[in-house]
Amino acid sequence: MDLALFDLDNTLLAGDSDYAWAQFLIGRGVLERDRYEARNDEFFRQYKAGTLDIREFLAFQLAPLARRPRADLDAWHRDFMREHVIPMILPKARALVARHRDAGDVCVILTSTNAFITAPIARELGVANLLATELELCDEGYTGRPAGTPCFREGKIERLDEWLASRGETLASYARSWFYSDSLNDLPLLERVTHPVAADPDDTLRAEALRRGWPVISLK
Repeated sequence: MDLALFDLDNTLLAGDSDYAWAQFLIGRGVLERDRYEARNDEFFRQYKAGTLDIREFLAFQLAPLARRPRADLDAWHRDFMREHVIPMILPKARALVARHRDAGDVCVILTSTNAFITAPIARELGVANLLATELELCDEGYTGRPAGTPCFREGKIERLDEWLASRGETLASYARSWFYSDSLNDLPLLERVTHPVAADPDDTLRAEALRRGWPVISLK
């Protein structure tokens, strides 16, 4: 078996599920537009520029989860999936995942977006293995804080290594490993796999991929 790793936002999706979730809550009146929209936009710009402070962002992004009952969150997420996420799933992305899955490859989504948002998306894509930023839980539900290492930049490598170790494996256990990503933030993991692929990359990753001779593809 080989290993196929996929970034999620702006790779398998034609958009960013983290950003879209905040905008969805603003649209529903759950979050105050004047207070949250500009801040959400600023964090998104920082992410694209490679300057995001992940801990600062998570404090902003996870706080609303701690203020609402889980039943409300789950109901909103069902609407979010139907109205926003399903339309963002790229047909070519579904085909790419299916091709690796049908070949018997171990498929994993690695995303900095938290597991509450992304677990249903991974299921929709037919990917059983999800490494996402995990959320701290209490008796009342979510605390609004991350649990463990955020799955971001070098944190993706740490989380992947931990997951592989739980299977008695390392990355070297696989003769071939792919990682598909659009983002300069994923350069650390792209450098680790045998088959790095820039999928609809940002300008920085595109330039780096061309310099290194990595494949550049489009799933759009």
